Amino acid sequence: MTDITTAPISDQITARLTDALAPTHLEVINESAMHRGHLGDDGTGESHFRVIVESPLFAGESRVARQRRVNHALADLLSERIHALAISAKAPGE
Repeated sequence: MTDITTAPISDQITARLTDALAPTHLEVINESAMHRGHLGDDGTGESHFRVIVESPLFAGESRVARQRRVNHALADLLSERIHALAISAKAPGE
C-alpha cells in the first residue's frame, strides 16, 4: 500500500476528490511539462494540474461553489505543493 503523503500528487488529488466528491467522472491531468522553466515550476514535474470532475454534489451549485468544493478538498496541497490548478466541474448531464 502506498503512503498517500509520498504518492505522486496526481494520485493524492484523485484520492482526495474521490473521497470528498464521489465523482461519476474524474480526470487529473498533469500539465507541469508545459510550464517547465516558468514561474511556479519547482522542478518536480508536479506543479501544474487540470482537473475535470463530474459529481452529483455539484447539482444546483454555481461554478464558484463547485470550485470552492474542489479547492477545499485539496487545500493543503494547494498551499504547499500545487502551484496551479485548472478546474472544470460539472453535475451529471451538463
